[in-house]
Amino acid sequence: MKKLLVNPFANYAPPGLIKGLLKMGDSDLAQANWDDPGGWKSMVISYDGNPTKIADKILVNAGTIPTALRNRRKLGAHAIASLIDESDHQPAHVLCVGAGPGRIIMDAMLLASCDSFATLVDLTDEPFAHGRARAEAEGLADRVRFIQADVRDGIGAALDRRPDITKMIGICEYLTDAQISEIAKALADVMATGSSIVFNSISISHGTDRFFRRVFGLNMIHRSPKQLQDLLEPAGFTDFVSHREPLGVYHIIIGRRAE
Repeated sequence: MKKLLVNPFANYAPPGLIKGLLKMGDSDLAQANWDDPGGWKSMVISYDGNPTKIADKILVNAGTIPTALRNRRKLGAHAIASLIDESDHQPAHVLCVGAGPGRIIMDAMLLASCDSFATLVDLTDEPFAHGRARAEAEGLADRVRFIQADVRDGIGAALDRRPDITKMIGICEYLTDAQISEIAKALADVMATGSSIVFNSISISHGTDRFFRRVFGLNMIHRSPKQLQDLLEPAGFTDFVSHREPLGVYHIIIGRRAE
């Protein structure tokens, strides 16, 4: 149904018509993307998966991308929780780049059997109030710290300890090859040998790229896991393992900081 009817309508109907329908439906997800395409507010709505407005129910529950995002959240959280439990250092230190409010990190910390603490870094401090409230509700307030910074400018001095795990899920699809390479080099400078990095790829197989570009102004860069690995490898990352979420839209990729 999606391939034959829903996706063609979404991709090729006049964007003004679709925007008008979403405005009539007072869609929070649409407005969040119009304000900040792919930003943290739209991510929270998709991750939660329980909107109250009809327009958002359709977008969030019937859309391939929001469903895949929830799959990515679960897969990423379980992967990071396993890395926390496997860490040689306890409590494990998790560094999150492009953190937003830090939902996946908090999920992972709650799932893990071993103790951990997290440093969450973002270019803007706008999502931090939401993140701190969430951390307080989850009993994690004393284990997470939010920092507004660009890791490419050097983040080492702001860290209490070298990270055992670095997460950059949800940002590569919005970055150029050069930006990813720059971030990888900056992270390699602060990560210890053998520490883990967790990131994701996105495939165009979701089938609605034209819709997201024309209606939401969301210009994602689709890369295979191999293409992303090739960008991180020159910075000193290796031993990559890729895990596919059920819809095949996202892959969670785990690498190691080489010697």
